[in-house]
Amino acid sequence: MALERVQKALLAVAAVGVIAMLVLQMGLVTPPWTEDEGTVRVVDGDTGAGLATVDVEVADTPNERYTGLSDHESLADGEGMLFVHGDEDERTYVMREMDFDIDIVFVGADGEITAIEHARAPEAGEDGENLEYSGEAKWVLEVPRGYATETGMEPGDEIEIEYE
Repeated sequence: MALERVQKALLAVAAVGVIAMLVLQMGLVTPPWTEDEGTVRVVDGDTGAGLATVDVEVADTPNERYTGLSDHESLADGEGMLFVHGDEDERTYVMREMDFDIDIVFVGADGEITAIEHARAPEAGEDGENLEYSGEAKWVLEVPRGYATETGMEPGDEIEIEYE
């Protein structure tokens, strides 16, 4: 009888754990260990000289990554959003419901910029889901369009992330 109660209790605990993991994976609840803001410093891959410092909002849950900057009207130079993924993989970003142009900076697991895409906002009546930009990345940094060129960012440069 006691063994049966222990087995039922263990099964209940396991079920609650599985449900909790699914809820977190789906982004329905933001875990307390996620970061909201940070600073990304971009340095020249050859010399280590600082190229740019970007104050970022951090998107590290599925829901935050899906929404991205679509709920923003604009970005100032030196502002951006950092998308955090669990590992490096081929990532495709779209311009869903975007109101302004951006640079999309793809960054590998080693912190090295792998690609930079200059993305335009969808025109009136155009579906931003069709404006796709891809690169190999663990992190993706979005900044105002032209900012990457202005500051001299290019593939091979590196980023340093500090969470606040």
